[in-house]
Amino acid sequence: MPEDRTLDPAGALGESARSHPEYGPNSGVTREGMSTAAGHLSYLTAGPESGPLVVLVHGWPAPALTWKPQIDALSAAGFRVAAPDLRGYGGSFKPDNSDAYAQRHLVGDMRSLIEHLGYESAIWVGHDWGSATVWALAAHHPELCQAVASAVVTYRSLERGYTEMLDLVDRDLYPEATMPYAQFDYMAYYEQNAAEVTSLFDRHVEQMVRLLYRRGEAAAIGQPAFTAFITAAGGWFGDDAVLDVPRDVEVLDDDLYRQVVDSLSAGGFAGPTSYYLNHDDNRQYSDESVNGGGLTMPTLFVEAQLDPIAALTNTRLAEQMRSHCTDLVEVSISAGHWVALEASEEFNTALLGWLGDHHLSPNTASAR
Repeated sequence: MPEDRTLDPAGALGESARSHPEYGPNSGVTREGMSTAAGHLSYLTAGPESGPLVVLVHGWPAPALTWKPQIDALSAAGFRVAAPDLRGYGGSFKPDNSDAYAQRHLVGDMRSLIEHLGYESAIWVGHDWGSATVWALAAHHPELCQAVASAVVTYRSLERGYTEMLDLVDRDLYPEATMPYAQFDYMAYYEQNAAEVTSLFDRHVEQMVRLLYRRGEAAAIGQPAFTAFITAAGGWFGDDAVLDVPRDVEVLDDDLYRQVVDSLSAGGFAGPTSYYLNHDDNRQYSDESVNGGGLTMPTLFVEAQLDPIAALTNTRLAEQMRSHCTDLVEVSISAGHWVALEASEEFNTALLGWLGDHHLSPNTASAR
């Protein structure tokens, strides 16, 4: 059975969990690069080289810099931290063909990364599509995983494709007759209209960043998510006029906002969109998992209670995770999709506490 954890909001992390100045030459964070068989990977790294390795794997559409509160907290605690820009993002390579973004290839990138860093295994932390990659890595290469943690996305859900998740949704809230794809309708829309969606987002990068990076709202829970209506509306915004909202400063500070916008403006949305175009291959890859997909390493799941798409209220989205993970801790935080930014102190407290409980902190662990 999963263990529940009660958070101490005050924590013991100090200011490193709450804020982050612009990364500069004296920040202790460096950007490095490496070559894989597929292409170039760019990554941020921080912390003592002798520390246990934690790899932070970002989601959509979020370059590595969106982990900055966690990079600070983990490196200050003595961990060696690596946060890659996944393929399609930031300074990493951007394949033109959408099938290059299937999970089997992303797992290959992560294997190359820790080999390059000189580690035999690592602690892996994922968010959103990064969680799908972390889960897939753990399911295929448990020997590379001292422990795995995921924010928002449960095990055996997204990495197996949205059609599998449809069996787990709340059909009272999303009647099958009128909302066949439930809150995952936007994923179905991507499959049929990827070029249109990419073009729209590329033309309105700043508006999309301001729209997507927002705090959770309690009032949205228990109501159908707006992502359930994309197909019926004929697109994300129907008339192609992108909704323009003010930046949510509780999620993106000035520096991070500018860097996320600049990264997506330079790289475009073609790569990020392609993560949604490999559901069939991802399902097949998941079916090839070792040990029947069972995970025995320490596992942490952080629920974002105010994420209307992924919250566990009245759904069975955690069902497969709970039956496949033998050492599972679940934490619930009252925050939205960007829980690690919106509630960074609570998130970091949960993550570091869990690592300490499993004797994976630098004073008890040997990672090389």
